[in-house]
This record gives sequence, structure tokens and C-alpha cells, in this order.
Amino acid sequence: MKAGFRRLTDYLGSSYWFVPTVMAIAAVLLAGGMVALDSKVGSSWMDGYVWLYASRPDGARQVLSSVGGSMITVAGTVFSVTIAAVVYASGQYGPRLLTNFMRDRGNQVTLGTFIATFLYCLLVLRTIHSADESGGYGFVPNLALLVGVLLALCSIAVLIYFIHHVPSKIHINSVIEDVGDRLLRGIDDRFPRFVGSSPDDHATTATNVPDTFRDDANASVGKQRRIVTAKDTGYIQFLDDEAVLRLASKHDLVLRLQYQPGDFVHVGRALVEVWPPEQCDDACASDLRDAFAVGSRRSALQDLRFLVDELVEIAARALSPGVNDPFTAVTCLDWLSAAMSDLAGRSLPSHLRVDDAGALRVIAHPTTFASLMDRSFGALAQYCAADMVASLRYLNALGEVSLDCDEPDRLTTIRLYADRLEELAGEALRGFNLTRVRTRTGELRTALDQPDYKRRLRDGTAWLAGTA
Repeated sequence: MKAGFRRLTDYLGSSYWFVPTVMAIAAVLLAGGMVALDSKVGSSWMDGYVWLYASRPDGARQVLSSVGGSMITVAGTVFSVTIAAVVYASGQYGPRLLTNFMRDRGNQVTLGTFIATFLYCLLVLRTIHSADESGGYGFVPNLALLVGVLLALCSIAVLIYFIHHVPSKIHINSVIEDVGDRLLRGIDDRFPRFVGSSPDDHATTATNVPDTFRDDANASVGKQRRIVTAKDTGYIQFLDDEAVLRLASKHDLVLRLQYQPGDFVHVGRALVEVWPPEQCDDACASDLRDAFAVGSRRSALQDLRFLVDELVEIAARALSPGVNDPFTAVTCLDWLSAAMSDLAGRSLPSHLRVDDAGALRVIAHPTTFASLMDRSFGALAQYCAADMVASLRYLNALGEVSLDCDEPDRLTTIRLYADRLEELAGEALRGFNLTRVRTRTGELRTALDQPDYKRRLRDGTAWLAGTA
């Protein structure tokens, strides 16, 4: 239930119609409420104020007709401008960034404001009638008319905001900042906790892994499990980790997750493997399937790799021969280094997850610093190696990440990608460009080989945060 609800909220948040629809409904209710209030209060009290004098039927119709007609025209223009910006962003930055523009609240509220103002004026307009039309008495909802004028003024302010917002939103730095901020927030939310709790003694917990899930299990032992298959085809957008752990504890099960958020799954594929199989009935298997929300596209709800891939895609496009924009790639590297620096100082959770009683319940996919480094810096090495500016900033970014590393294996990973970049640059660069990259790599490698590498890197600010 939670998985489906989270998927629905993510879909509504990224849709272009939901917020305008809500604002349109609010306009309908506001129009009805203001007309009802006018019918009770009247408008004779307004004649005493110069700016609030009561309008006559013809004048009120003209005002509302002008406001309503102009609003629906501007709404069409706003929609056209938004679609043009989306098409531009899709071609320039990649189609996977479409969702980022569709979920932009500024665009949604702008379109909703004009549509809501149009509907409000239309509904109020139909309530106006003169004495000749009604057979003895006329009705002009002057309070509602005043609100319509105020909505028109707000719409003008929103239009001014929209004119500024669209070009600033499609600016490449704003696009990258939006993705980078979401990545940093995702890291802060995801680590160090995911499904259940990490065991206090990882080695002891590892011995409790059922034999059927061990790598050395024979054929007969390996069959001692129940396979819960997928009922939909698509990308896993959300996994209700609390529901999975609760089901495992309720039925005294050990579950091994075959897929994680962001993976593509096909109907009939094994989502979860369950041990012991006899304790998992059909109802339990159905509940486990419902813990997974599957959709047609990847989502950033729980998939940090998706946000990393977006930054990598922007950088790779910028470094392509057809674009040749290394400074956009530099901006992506800066945000990736910030994300990996944040991750480097965190304790990543074990893939063995236990319940409150300390019993092993879930075997999840391991999340390691090396795997995310490979997803980010590993994927960009081949592109950055062909450009001196990008290569130098690539090495600077590795130096920034190392400032937050205290574990030797993570430093080894950073050195590995510096070596790989140097190797690839040797094939793509020549002369002065290659010499600079090799010199910078040597400086980074020399600093990382020292026990006080953090001090040496901080003292080397001239190269660490220099003119790459």
C-alpha cells in the first residue's frame, strides 16, 4: 500500500496537470463562495469608497470578459513557452531530465494561476444580470468582481515571475544544481539506514545466512527456497522497506532481494527469494509483491544511481565532439565530488539487515563506496581523458573526495581512478596537454601515499582548487 501511494505521489508531483487542476477546482469553489457572499452582503456599502464603488452590469461584464479572455490567451502562451523549454532541455541535456522540468512548481503554478483566473471570471460572469434580464431586479457580485481584479493583478505578477523563471531554470548551472541538491539530500536520507538495522557483529550475523543463500550451496540445498515473482514489467521505483522487514519478522523468514530501486524487472522474474519456503503462503507472497512499486521510468525516490547517471549524462554530452563544452562537465564533476565527499565520510549500511531482536531478516544488495565511485567517476573517465580541462578537474575532484576519506580501501579506490584516467589520457592526449595531466596525477598520487595526506592536499590548494 505504501509503495503504491509513494509512486502515486511521485507521479502527481512530476505531472504538469495536477497543480493546475487543483487550482482550477479552487477557483470554482472561490467563485461560488464569493457569489453567495455577495448575495447576502450586497454592495451598497462600496459606493462610499472611490476605489470600491459598485459596478453596473455592463461595466462588470466588460471587466470580467477582458480579464478572462486575456488570461486564457496568456495561459496558451505559457504552455507553449514551457513545452519549447522542455524540448530544448531534452535535446541539450538529455531526455531523462524531462521529469525535472515537468515537476517544476514554478511552471505548474504559473499555468494554474491563469487557468484559475479564467475559470473564476467565467463563472462569476454568468451570474451577472440587469433588471431587464431578470424581470425586475439586477444582480452584480461586486465583491466577486473585486476578487477577480485582484486575481488579474496577481496573474500579472506571476507572468513577470515566469518570464524570469524559464530562462533561469533552463540555465545549465541551475539544471545541474537541481540534480546535485537532490543527490546530496538523497545521500543524507539513505545512509546509514535502509532496510532494518545494521548488525552489531557483521561476522556473526553472516554465519546465520541460510545455507540455500550461500555461494557454495549444492543443487538440493539451493532449491530450499520460495521465489516470489514480479507481476509487472518496468523499473522498480520504490521499495517499502518497512513492510518487507515487518513481513519477514511476522512470518519468521529470511528474505533475499534480487532487485533494488532503479533496476528493470520483467514479469515472472524473481523479486524476492524466501526461506524457509513453507512459512511463506500465497498471501505473504502477494504482500511482498505489493511492497515493490514498478513504473515505466526510473525515479529518484530511492535510486541514487539515477541522479548520478543524470550528472554523468550531462557531462558526457558536454564532452562529446558535437558539443565540446568542457566547463559544463567541470560543473558536473564539482557536484559529483561534493556528493562522493559526503558519502566518503559516512558509514554505509551492511547488506545484511536485522530486526529489533537482532535476527537476520533481509539480505539486500550491498551499497559500497567503490560501486558509486565506479558509477560516477568510473563512467566519466573515458570522456574526461580526452580533454585536458576536464581531466585536470577530474583529478581535483578526486582530491576533494579524499579529504573526507579515512578508510584505506576508499583511498585505494580513489588512487585507482586517478591511475585509470592517466592511462586513458595517454591514449587520447599528446604533448603539453598530456604532460599537465601526468604531472597533476603524480601530485595527487604522491600526496595520497603520505600518512598526512589531508594536510598535504590542503596545503596544495594551488593545484587542488586551481584553474582546471
